Order: sequence, then structure tokens, then C-alpha cells
Amino acid sequence: MCIPIKLGQSEKMVGMTKHTRHRHIPSPVCPSFVAPPVQSNLYFNSISLSAAIARTATTWNDAPVVLLDGLRQSALIELDTLLHDGSTFALESHFEFLADTAGSQFAAKVGAGIAHLYMDALGYAWRANAACLSSALDPHADFIYEGGNASGHGVVLVEAHGSFAKDASAAKIANAAKKKYIKQVKPFVAGPSPFGKIIHGYSIAFGSKPTTVGSFLAVSETLIRRPRKKTTTAGTAQADTAPEQTRATMALATHRSNFLLMGASEVTAWIDWLHSPDSALPEQTDVPLLRFDYDRRTYLAASPWFMRPGSTQRWFDDLFDHPRWWQFARRALFSRPIDTDSDYGLFVIEEKAGTEFLNALSNMIRDREVAPTATLRLPTIDPTGFTLSSGDLIVGTDAEEPYRYALFRDGLALLGQPFRGHLRDLVIWSPDRGISLA
Repeated sequence: MCIPIKLGQSEKMVGMTKHTRHRHIPSPVCPSFVAPPVQSNLYFNSISLSAAIARTATTWNDAPVVLLDGLRQSALIELDTLLHDGSTFALESHFEFLADTAGSQFAAKVGAGIAHLYMDALGYAWRANAACLSSALDPHADFIYEGGNASGHGVVLVEAHGSFAKDASAAKIANAAKKKYIKQVKPFVAGPSPFGKIIHGYSIAFGSKPTTVGSFLAVSETLIRRPRKKTTTAGTAQADTAPEQTRATMALATHRSNFLLMGASEVTAWIDWLHSPDSALPEQTDVPLLRFDYDRRTYLAASPWFMRPGSTQRWFDDLFDHPRWWQFARRALFSRPIDTDSDYGLFVIEEKAGTEFLNALSNMIRDREVAPTATLRLPTIDPTGFTLSSGDLIVGTDAEEPYRYALFRDGLALLGQPFRGHLRDLVIWSPDRGISLA
């Protein structure tokens, strides 16, 4: 799915102002689990934050696609309008004209995005909404994560909080993180969830004063009462594209959001069908995916590609020579036109991550009547565009002009300049046969 990318190109750093560990009984909840070491800084580019906000806005397991797409669009428009460019986090001066409710809602979205960048950088690759833990009247955390150090042990619970109050301070943000941990995370640690036992919890609070440059980041997490074992550096707990065993329900929740962002509504419909056995069978049509190279990787794109000036002409010349070009042309006829004066980004998925999930999805569709799939073995990827270590953020260094994009551990990427890529061919995903060359 194409989205406007007008955010500044500067790289930002958010420093942790407070870290607190909370006692829990039992401790440890899972003796074999080792929490990633706390990290003092989070580095990210604007595209990464934009993508993270879009991801968290669409992580709602049962919500209609049309609603989630509306939430995604509103979040990105607000970020484009209200975030100031520069290496230090700051809001635009016109933020003060927002009504209190609107300002609070925007802060919550940014807080969720920052929390997601931090969790993904720590090594947690898969996520779902935590509303399944309690009724709407009970306070609960926002997200459930799996992968990284938690792989094979259970899941972790995360509460995200954002505040852009005029009296925001390091102390107030730290206090918010502690209170929300105690109220919305602690009661559920060591308990069950539809995705597995909750073995650890985080409360991540982020804040900034509207009239000043700078921010506050506080993290509260579960205390593990035993000597910490040596572990790999946070953010590199898994080798690039190394296979990782994850619960099928968690992978489906993550990729429902991913393919929604990519604009592949057909894939999302099949995921929903697996989740709701009594729902109507989706239309069994093949889904064309564009395969192209971008900064030393190959990606799959589901959104239509439009005629654009300059270098993009060759993409369309190649497409029109392809025997299945009409399938992409049909998509374009029923899609919103793009303003060619704007700089656009595109949500795509890394080829190996996308192919292995779609083939697994086809297997689950074929075998649903036999037995539900419990786990999937899917690759994970070292992230690009955000990191916990200084000096590791720059991307596309082998090019004259650095590439602008964000790549997450599960393979989803937001490419800031998609037309710099080189078209390879088309592939087709069939709900019953999986991925094949067109």
C-alpha cells in the first residue's frame, strides 16, 4: 500500500530516563527465560516511527479491515503534520492548537510506535493485541509479543503509554510507566493467554513537552530473581533470516496487520477465515505479487504500481511484456490515484519471509479440516532503520544516495523510495497451492 512519506530525513535518538524492575511471585516465572538486557538509547529514522505507528494502529485481531485502514491513515497524517524534523525528538509548534483529547490520542499513537520499535529492537518479532486478556471494563496492557529470547518459552506482555502534556517530565513519565505496569501488566504476568503463558511484562512510557526539544523514555519490567545469564547483544539475538518456531495464532495476527498494510486484502480475508470457522469461504482467486530488488534484498509487493515520471517507466515497460501484466493493471483501475508531486513509500515484505508465510498459510487452508496448525517455523531478519546501538542505523551505504526505509524482524518493510528498486518478475500466491512463478 502506498503512503505519503514527507517526514524529515534526520535520524533521531531517544534516551532512556528511567528503568525500573518490579518484583513478582513466582520469580522467575519461566526459569529458562532470560530477558534481554536493558538498553539506554533508541535510535530510529522517521520512516521507522511512521511504519511502527501504522503497525500498532492495525494490530487488532478482530477489527474490520476498513476500520484499521482508516486508523492507519489518520495516524500517519498526524505524524507528518506534528513531528518536527531534527536529530532530537520534538513536536511542531502548532501542536498546541489541538484539543486536549486530540493531543492525547496522538501522544498515545506515538507512544505505541516508540514501544514497538523498542520491543522489535530487543528481539521480539511477533505481536498481537492484548485485548483478549480481559473484558473491555478491565484494565489490560496493549500488546503481546513473542520471539527472540522468549521463543519457545512463552509470550511477554507490553503496555505502551505516550504523553505530550505541558508539564511532562522525566519523573512524571517514569511514574506513569510504574503505575501502568502495576495496574495493567502485573496482574496478568504468570497467567495464560490465547498465545501462550505470559512469562514477562513491560510498561513503556514515552513523553515530550510540546514547547521544548527532547523527550523522556521510561521502562518498567518484571524483575527476575536470579543471576542473569550471559546473552547476545540486544537486537542481534537471532541471525538474519534464521528460522524461528512461533505459534501459528501469533504469526497470523502479525501478518494480518502486515498484509493489510501492503494492500493485499485477499490474504487478510483468508487469515480471517482461518480465525472464524463459520465465516464464508473467501473468493479463491490467485493473488499477483510484484518481485523486485531493493538495497541488496528482494521484496514482494501487493499494491498496484502506477505510471510515474523518470526511472519508473522501465518498470511498466517490463510489466507490459509480462503475460500476467493485466492482473496488476486491473488492480490499478480500481485504486485511488497517486499525487505524482508527492514522495511515496510502499509497504512490502522481504521475499523469504513473505514466501514462507504464504506457503504456510496455504498449508493451513488445505489442512483446516484435518487438524489446526499449532506452530510455524518462520524466518526473522535483523531490523534496519532503528537500533539500540549508536552507529548501526545508516542504511544503503553502498549507494551514492542512502536508501530511506525501515525493515522489521518479521520481514515487513516500508520503502521510502520504492521506485529505486529493480523489477525482477511476478509471482502468484494461490490459496490452495502457495507461491509459484507467474
